[in-house]
Amino acid sequence: ILVKPERSQSDECRQEDKTSMCFYTPWCGYCKKLEPVWYEVGVELRSSGSPVRVGKMDATAYSGMASEFGVRGYPTIKLLKGDLAYNYKGPRTKDDIVEFANRVAGPAVRALPSKQMFEHMMKRHDVLFVYVGGESTLKEKYNDVASELIVYTYFFSASEEVLPESMSLPELPAVIVFKDGAYFTYDEYEDGSLSSWVNKERFQGYLQIDGFTLYELPLHLMWYFALFSFAFRLKALIQRVAKEYREHFNSDFQFGHMDGNDYINSLIMGEVTVPSVIILNTSNEQYFLPGEPIETMEQLVQFISSVLNGSAQAYGGDGIIQRIKRVAFDARSTIMSVFRSSPLLGCFLFGLPLGVISLMCYGICTAESDDGSDDIDALKREGLTDEEEEEEEERQRAAELEGPDDGENEEEDVGEKDPEVKKTD
Repeated sequence: ILVKPERSQSDECRQEDKTSMCFYTPWCGYCKKLEPVWYEVGVELRSSGSPVRVGKMDATAYSGMASEFGVRGYPTIKLLKGDLAYNYKGPRTKDDIVEFANRVAGPAVRALPSKQMFEHMMKRHDVLFVYVGGESTLKEKYNDVASELIVYTYFFSASEEVLPESMSLPELPAVIVFKDGAYFTYDEYEDGSLSSWVNKERFQGYLQIDGFTLYELPLHLMWYFALFSFAFRLKALIQRVAKEYREHFNSDFQFGHMDGNDYINSLIMGEVTVPSVIILNTSNEQYFLPGEPIETMEQLVQFISSVLNGSAQAYGGDGIIQRIKRVAFDARSTIMSVFRSSPLLGCFLFGLPLGVISLMCYGICTAESDDGSDDIDALKREGLTDEEEEEEEERQRAAELEGPDDGENEEEDVGEKDPEVKKTD
């Protein structure tokens, strides 16, 4: 792109209707890992006829532009659409990035003109938002929410004839979400703002949680959501609770499972057996553990209710002491994992620096100082007066002038004393 003097670099980027931009740095390992995936994304979008153009920018060479777009970490993926910049926060895979680009590049609200199209979209999407009705204030709010949250999900509009005949809407216009084999209608008086309701309902009642979705989950009221490790029997039990007790727990909890226990081990600074049940508060990283193993639905419901009413004991937190302990635990875990995977590499990485530091400390502690005699003389002089110090200095100068033979002369002089001195002796 040729940058004209009268236009800024950001204006040049925005002159394209839709541009997918990746900000990177040459020294970033994650950026190097993303590079082949990013190339495949460009090939896929170009071959499919997508209007999205793919590019990348070195944030170290164009730091001013990266700062203008609010880039804080690397790699950062943004889709520029007119004057808006949409951030991508999902998994860094080709399919997920292409899906994001195609979703955001299209209209914020897509029309469903027929029942066949509606059924097709129902099979394709796990969560489907649909506006039903004509022009209204609710439609304007729906369009605004769609423009804001299109980075996460699709938004559609349809007439009442397109919906299944079994559906009965209390009134029109209406906003409906289809998920978990059912549908739920937005109620402004019970559900609050439309944006909050959509942000909460865009997740399935039960889902697999990973590092990308963990802190994307919305927090409501007490800001709790349930995080459960995976096991077939326990998974079925939790899914049943999530469905049958939706009215009781949906506004406060998100149910799901997470494969593995690395994240939970780091959180509680210990080893968690799999499968296990834990409830995590992402606002302050407090967690709750059941007092006994969960085997029945009644036990699970009772445990969740105890967290909800505040009777369950909370552990952890995000205080300074807890953060220091967590950093120390993560460092220890990293070192132990290195030694377990490759003992020789661990000895080289940690043994060599420790050996060098030990030798340096030993050399400093055992080094001899040439100023020792001077220090002793200084200590001797501390107890003398000024006159005594002058006499001491004159005596030392005289001794230096007399030389090494002065001692023999003194012995001769002592041997030949004056007779009067002898008589005195």
